Amino acid sequence: MIGIIGGTGLYKIDGINGVSSRNIDTPFGAPSAEILTGELAGKEVAFLPRHGSDHQILPSEINYRANIWALKSVGVRRIISVSAVGSLREEVHPGDLAIPSQYFDWTRGRRIGSFFGQGLVAHVSTAQPSCTTLSKIIQDCSRQIDIPIHSSKTYACVEGPRLGTRAESLFLRQAGCDLVGMTNVPEVFLAREAQICYCTIAVATDYDCWLDDPSQHASVEKVIELYGKNIGRVQTLLKKVVEHDDNSTECSCHSALKFAVMTKESVLTQEQRQILAFLKE
Repeated sequence: MIGIIGGTGLYKIDGINGVSSRNIDTPFGAPSAEILTGELAGKEVAFLPRHGSDHQILPSEINYRANIWALKSVGVRRIISVSAVGSLREEVHPGDLAIPSQYFDWTRGRRIGSFFGQGLVAHVSTAQPSCTTLSKIIQDCSRQIDIPIHSSKTYACVEGPRLGTRAESLFLRQAGCDLVGMTNVPEVFLAREAQICYCTIAVATDYDCWLDDPSQHASVEKVIELYGKNIGRVQTLLKKVVEHDDNSTECSCHSALKFAVMTKESVLTQEQRQILAFLKE
């Protein structure tokens, strides 16, 4: 099943039939909102608004572990994250869509970024953090419906909630980043630990603040305006991807923990064994 995580401005998916809501309890607390499940393009899907149903949760306040756990518990094995981003490259214009292949963590370690710890050790490879299989499906679908989308971009995740300074914007450009946002880390890495495919459809809403022209700098007003104008294209693309999805498709993401766990199972507590068993499902 595909799970869709909605960011700023995306609090529902158009065209879902038979919607039901599920309040999921996780070992890490409550997710951002109830999980909505239903049928889209003849396939079962799940939806979660990462900032809450009323956008009441800051990026650093999101319970990322609970969100990923809750989605997996309802059967999600592929996640598409929809996110508003600033563009750090002139060729990625405001209004454009993009798929990151890499993520740069500039959140300063303030967020809990792993399901592991406290006596349970694992080291998951994130050299290729975005699922290449899911990325290809999204790109193929975008071509079929003539919705242009940039690919192979690097997403820098900053702490927020403030918008960045010009010095920070220039630094991230020089570091090789193409997009900047506040929410995809640790989301992408937790999905890998849970052996779930993950890919972002990013909507560029502004040029952040690296350009010399102050009128081009990011503002909340511009973010909401551009996002609102382009969310229809995102909804159309999501429906096409779901329609194209083959639940039987296997991917290396689904075996990410095969050689990653270092701790012997014999020394784990019952709770740790249950967590590990769930992540390995």
